[in-house]
Amino acid sequence: MEAQFIVSSPGRADFLNTHQDYKGLPVVPVAINLRLYISAKLSGDKTFNVRSVDLERLGEPCMDSFDVGVNDMLGGRFFGNYLRGVVNVLVKKGFGDKIRGMDLTVRSEIPIGSGLASSAALEVAFTELLNHAFNLGLSRKDVAEISFAAENVEVGIPCGRLDQYGSAFGGIIKLDCRPPYDVEPLPFRDLTFAIIDSGIRHSTGEIHPRRQMEINAGLETLMKSNAVPRELKAKLGYRFDQPRWEDIGEEEIQDYLSILSEPSRKRILFTLRMHRLTMVALRVLRFEGVTAEDLISNLGEESWRRVQKGPSEEFSYRILGEIMNAQHALLRDLYDVSLPEIDHICDAALNAGAYGAKLSGAGMGGSIIALVKNREIGERVIDACLSEGARGGWVSEVGEGVRIEKTTKI
Repeated sequence: MEAQFIVSSPGRADFLNTHQDYKGLPVVPVAINLRLYISAKLSGDKTFNVRSVDLERLGEPCMDSFDVGVNDMLGGRFFGNYLRGVVNVLVKKGFGDKIRGMDLTVRSEIPIGSGLASSAALEVAFTELLNHAFNLGLSRKDVAEISFAAENVEVGIPCGRLDQYGSAFGGIIKLDCRPPYDVEPLPFRDLTFAIIDSGIRHSTGEIHPRRQMEINAGLETLMKSNAVPRELKAKLGYRFDQPRWEDIGEEEIQDYLSILSEPSRKRILFTLRMHRLTMVALRVLRFEGVTAEDLISNLGEESWRRVQKGPSEEFSYRILGEIMNAQHALLRDLYDVSLPEIDHICDAALNAGAYGAKLSGAGMGGSIIALVKNREIGERVIDACLSEGARGGWVSEVGEGVRIEKTTKI
C-alpha cells in the first residue's frame, strides 16, 4: 500500500533502577536506535486492518481487524490487543468521533519479548499516529499516558510507566513515577551501549505480580508488628506502591527485617539499595559532583579502586559502569530475576571491555545493556556475548523519541 503516514518509535533499554517504577520510585530509561515503524493509509470507514510483517515472517498470528469503539481483548499475548487498547482508551476519553479507520502495516527492528519495550513502542507509535493524523492535540506526555493505560488497564499487564515514557520522550530521562509523572531530560547523553538479546524469552506478566505480592507480605508483617516504631510505619504501608521508599534509610529498618520471610526481606532491601545507587548515578548524569565517600558507601572499597584506575576523561563512565554492575547484582541476588546464562553474558561483556552490564527489563531472560567506550568496543562486546550463547546484539547511541517520518494532508 502507498502509505499516507509513517510513524516510528524507539525501543528502550532499562538503564537504571529496574523494577522500581511500579513502586513509585524514579527510573532512568534510555531510548535506543532500534525502532518500530507503522505505515498507515485511511481505509474509508471506521475499521482498522493491521498486518505485522515480522510476525508474518515468524509464522505467528499477524493480522487483526477491529473498529473504532471499545474492543474486546483477544486471547493470549496477541499483538493486536495493544492497538485495540489504544483505541479503547481514546474512545473512553471522548476522541471516538474524531478517529477514522486505517490500513496499517507494522515493521519492527525491536526483537519481541527481549526486554526492549517492543509492546510500548507499538502503543506509542500508534497513539502518535492517531494524534497526528486526526489532530487530537495530545502532548508527548499524553501519548505516554494513553499508551500506558492501553497496556496496563486495557490489556491487563501489570507494568509501570517506564517503557511508554522512555519510547515517547526518547533520550535519557529521569521519570518520576508518582503523579504528576514529571520527566527530566538528562544532559549527559554522550553514551554508547551494546544491547544484547539473550535469546531467552520471558513474560513480564508472571514476574511483576509475584514480586509485588512478596513486598506486600513483608509490609503487612511490619505494619502489624508492635516492635516497629510508629515513625517508621508512617513511611510504610500495606501495598508495594504506598511506602515513601526514598525517605526510608536501610539503617532504620534493618533491625525489623528479621521478622520477615526471606523473599520479603530481600525484596525490600533490593528496593532501598537500588534506589540509593540510582541517586548517585543521577548526579553523574546531571554533571554534578560525587565524592569518594558517596562511592565507597554505596559501591564499596573494591569498586572505588576500580573507578580510580584508567584515564581521567573516562571517570564518569567508570562510575556509571560500576553502578550498573551493582544493580545487576541486586537483581540477581535480592530480586531473583537473573539466570546463570544472563550472568555469564554480563561477565563476557565486562571481560570484553564494557564499563558495566546489567539486565534490561523484567528479567528471567530478555536483554542486557552494557555501557561501552565506543562502537568498536561495542562490537567486541557483542562478539564475546554471542560466543557465550546470546542470540544477537546491536551497538546503539542514545535514540530519539517517537516521531513522524512521513505525512500527507487529508
